[in-house]
Amino acid sequence: MANDSLAEAGLYFDEVNKLRVLEPDVSQKTAELKEECKEFVEKIVQFQKTVGGLIELVDGLAKETEREKMKAIGARNLLKSVAKQREAKQQQLQALIAEKKMQLERYHVEYEALSRVEAEQNEFIDQFILQK
Repeated sequence: MANDSLAEAGLYFDEVNKLRVLEPDVSQKTAELKEECKEFVEKIVQFQKTVGGLIELVDGLAKETEREKMKAIGARNLLKSVAKQREAKQQQLQALIAEKKMQLERYHVEYEALSRVEAEQNEFIDQFILQK
């Protein structure tokens, strides 16, 4: 009965006979909830660690991928520039060949002209010697 009058006043005795303001059931459930919350927080911390490690791993892979991408772009650009240089060199050599052919043709024409002049001069000399 004394317990009932105390319960009406909002006071209770716990299992070790200490005077409490909360009901023993509520106190027990509060302790259980506190323990569950503690476990939940520990699991959240573990989850955050796991996610943090995963994020670091993904960031590392992203950086490595970006480096490899830049290497590939650089290699492609180098290949394009080498191809352009080769094409330009080929055009230079073709122009040089055309120039040399034109020069050869000029020399050939000049040779023919000089050969005619030489033949004319030799004929003139021969005629001059015969007249004397």
